[in-house]
Amino acid sequence: MNAKATSSWWRGQTFTAVLLLIIIVLTVWALTTGTGAAPGVAPMTGGREVALVIVGFAAGVLGGLIGTGGCSLMLPVIHFWMGYPAPIAVGTTLFAVIFTALSGAWGHLIRRNVDKRAFLWLGGGGILGVVLGSWLFTLLSGQAKLLGLILGVIFLWPAIRMVYEGVVQRTLPKREGAAITGSGRGMGVFGFIVGIATGVAGVGGGYALVPGLIYLFGAPVYITMGTSLATMIPLAVVGGGIKLAQGFVHLPTGLLLALGTIVGAQVGAAIIKRFKPATLKLIFGLYFLYVAVKFITNFLGIAIW
Repeated sequence: MNAKATSSWWRGQTFTAVLLLIIIVLTVWALTTGTGAAPGVAPMTGGREVALVIVGFAAGVLGGLIGTGGCSLMLPVIHFWMGYPAPIAVGTTLFAVIFTALSGAWGHLIRRNVDKRAFLWLGGGGILGVVLGSWLFTLLSGQAKLLGLILGVIFLWPAIRMVYEGVVQRTLPKREGAAITGSGRGMGVFGFIVGIATGVAGVGGGYALVPGLIYLFGAPVYITMGTSLATMIPLAVVGGGIKLAQGFVHLPTGLLLALGTIVGAQVGAAIIKRFKPATLKLIFGLYFLYVAVKFITNFLGIAIW
């Protein structure tokens, strides 16, 4: 790597470094003052804090490799294996994705991988959808089993998508270009639908935005990744902000997850060429399928490990 490339790389990491510093300060403040506590969440311990950073890191690596915000990994882990109530898990992971999306989108923005027109349509429609979805979420928050069923059904989409691409298709359509030329109004409607799912389920939207932009609107892959992450910012800010105000976010957990995801996303982006995307999608698609089945069977009163 020559001096010019090294200098450019460091400039690209400045925003991430500042974001990490802000999160570290906020995390220390939240942990020392007890701010952002939530009902049903076990007290923080050193081991729990480290585990949350590791979970966030793994989610970030996954996001960097396949273009998602990591919610689909973080949410089931902290709900099923760390004991967070479903409404708190939904709100907390969506809050964490605010920072992941900011970091990832900035990297794509400086590389001009964001279609601003598509971002405005998707983001505008998405914000309206998130507001509606967040209202629906408040109606469901007291019905944990029903919320779990909805989460299970929503998780079926990334599972089926990843398994299909991992086994059958193997690669995404290879399209070139620097813009998404599909209908703006169509993207607005699509963003609205993704926003509703984001508000209800707390997933950042990358699981739907990436394949939707590619298959429905003929978007180039690199532009899709950048535009998807950029769109996740307003969705996560509005949805995560509403859930924070409503008390569905355990702030220390969200910040620790964010700390891990930001670092993990940078690692995932750096090592992406060392892995076969189809193999990764098959592995994580099977994992998401298991998560979906676990949510659905819980609703039916059948406990599976």
